[in-house]
Amino acid sequence: MARVALVTGGTRGIGRAISVALKDAGCKVAANYGGNDAAANAFSKETGIPVHKFDVGDFNACKAGIAKVEADVGPIDVLVNNAGITRDKPLHRMERTEWDAVIATNLTSVFNMTRHVVDGMRARGFGRIINISSINGQKGQFGQCNYSAAKAGLIGFTKAVALETASKGITVNAVAPGYIATEMVMAVPKDVLDSKILPLIPVGRLGEADEIARCVAFLASDEAGFITGSTLTANGGQYMT
Repeated sequence: MARVALVTGGTRGIGRAISVALKDAGCKVAANYGGNDAAANAFSKETGIPVHKFDVGDFNACKAGIAKVEADVGPIDVLVNNAGITRDKPLHRMERTEWDAVIATNLTSVFNMTRHVVDGMRARGFGRIINISSINGQKGQFGQCNYSAAKAGLIGFTKAVALETASKGITVNAVAPGYIATEMVMAVPKDVLDSKILPLIPVGRLGEADEIARCVAFLASDEAGFITGSTLTANGGQYMT
């Protein structure tokens, strides 16, 4: 029987690539999204993957959203916590609302989603939880104390929950992408990209969303059953751990 996968932020960018890769790997996939109805509907029409709109930063919305996914597709075997936003600004200029928004979407959401699927995974004796962190959660980044804090916290969450669930057949891992050629990165002015970003990447190029998706598909597979509590870095050598 095909395993059921739910990908948050799963209709655009890296999330879109992950949703498609998991479908290609044989999973029944549902993709969550937060706000862009046009993009989500176009994604669903193109891929045949059902989409579910709810706010991953809201605990009760996650409970209701997951219940709907499970009613429509089946019990969730694979959870990919990918949803994320940025509100970049140096700390001395950052507003509390900008801090709260990023922490809610990028970190609290991971608790919200995982809390509502882990009991079912424990009862069934199987689960794959993959959290999308970031190179900037590993090394920090100017103007991103909110984002870096959330992504670093996600790595700690991954390790703790991996310890708690390993005996129940559940693995919990993180993937930390570097600079990937998504809409957000490609919106950076070309001169900045060429002079400030690419020279820092030893392989000399941006990553592709499909490359991150393949990391996730592997961690979701049976072949990765002995890997848990790990962070897989995929950054072209920009930051080595």
